[in-house]
Amino acid sequence: MDSPTLEHTIVKVLKNIYDPEIPVNVYDLGLIYGIEIHDGGKVEITMTLTAPNCPMADELVEQVNDGVRDIEGVTDVGITLTFEPPWDSEKLSDEAKLELGMM
Repeated sequence: MDSPTLEHTIVKVLKNIYDPEIPVNVYDLGLIYGIEIHDGGKVEITMTLTAPNCPMADELVEQVNDGVRDIEGVTDVGITLTFEPPWDSEKLSDEAKLELGMM
């Protein structure tokens, strides 16, 4: 699978992982800061949380890791959790803003 197709598939998977406290998926919520695909199928994801003390942090990171790891062609997943820049509502996609009644 080429990188653009693999990235599209990764985004599709991420759009099926929801923050249990906010009814929006992690991608449209703006929690995914970056997706890098390396030769050999290694994927590195940089992500954040809505707050550093998020009680669902471990669960969300595990769901992202497991979901991406299950994609055909992915051989390894690395996740970097960052809080720089901090998440804010400006990172919401238009779809998420509509879902949350912000538009």
